[in-house]
Amino acid sequence: MVAMTKRVKVFEIVFNDPSKTFYCSGDKVAGKILVEVSEVTRVMAMKVLGVGCAKVEYAKGKQRCREEVDYLKYEDVVHLDDHPADTDGSVILRPGNKYEYSFGFELPQQGQLVSSYKGKFGYVQYFVKALMERPAQPAVECKKHFEVEEPLDVNTPDLLSPTGGMKEKKVTCMFIPDGQVSLNAKIDRRGFCEGEEICINAKFENTCSRIVVPKAAIIAKQTYQANGRTKVFRQKLSSVRGNHIISGMCDAWQGKSIRVPKIKPSILGCVIIQVEYALMIYMHIPGSDKLVLELPLVIGTVPYNGFGSRTNSMSSQDGSVSNASNSWVSLRMPSSAPTSYCDVTRDCSLDQPLTPLLDDYDGGDSPIFMNAPQFQFPPLPAYSEVDEEYNGNARMLPVC
Repeated sequence: MVAMTKRVKVFEIVFNDPSKTFYCSGDKVAGKILVEVSEVTRVMAMKVLGVGCAKVEYAKGKQRCREEVDYLKYEDVVHLDDHPADTDGSVILRPGNKYEYSFGFELPQQGQLVSSYKGKFGYVQYFVKALMERPAQPAVECKKHFEVEEPLDVNTPDLLSPTGGMKEKKVTCMFIPDGQVSLNAKIDRRGFCEGEEICINAKFENTCSRIVVPKAAIIAKQTYQANGRTKVFRQKLSSVRGNHIISGMCDAWQGKSIRVPKIKPSILGCVIIQVEYALMIYMHIPGSDKLVLELPLVIGTVPYNGFGSRTNSMSSQDGSVSNASNSWVSLRMPSSAPTSYCDVTRDCSLDQPLTPLLDDYDGGDSPIFMNAPQFQFPPLPAYSEVDEEYNGNARMLPVC
């Protein structure tokens, strides 16, 4: 509802199904225009417009960059049922009565619309607008927005295929070589929906003299195009981290998970706004740029059904198992009997100070190290408390 003149008391749009959260291609948008007046009012015409557009606007220095693309244009003139009209088509509305104008139209078929979106420098929006034209007076209008969500199925062969990569970086200190760091990571598929878990298999190696930290994050990349210019905005949505890796050690993630947060699906079909996602797996190196590996993601609306890539997943798992003995180091429980408590020497003295921990911060202006806490040995577990459950946590392994 909008601010009205003294003659119009109520002027608003109500959809037939208020509980409907979004519409898809081919759906019917239907509702009513409710009107109440405080004085006798002549209405020449009542127009209904369905509008959908994508718009980009941002400043580039002193220049304002603007671009707009239309996806929905609908216009119609609606009438009151069982209400007399004059020869020119106008009607008289009287105070004390409630009037309802019904409307309805179908959205274009799939492939012609883009999902609703609101970003930092642009948006895609859909709305219904009503215009009430009166003689010798300005037209009165009201709007009602509605959401459009185009279906995006993640169960296609392309999105169910695994993806991965490898990166390495040589580290220097004052132009002197200081070893290198490397990472090798893989995920089972590229397509996900909000709330699903992304399982990461990765290996990190550190042969430089610094303490590095492996991390992973889901990144949103928004691309806006206007006046022949392109503006890119990146945003970190969620993240996980592993254990610190000291010099000469490596770290392995087997199924470490990161949850897809509540986000809008990918927008790939708009010519001026693109919304893309990626899984960024990286190593934080003090005093140097991060080692970054980005794996593209597609966030859809139709969840993974668990069957589309069953054969592909099983073969991938078989291959990973066969390669595990070569590329992954496994820790096994010793076959010999455990040592008796009587043979255990509890000596809490340390000849050398502990290795300092790396401060958990990505910025370059933060302190690199924190003070080491006072060391104490944890109590020895009972022999019956053997925990062989694997929950995806990383394990510190020596570099071969």
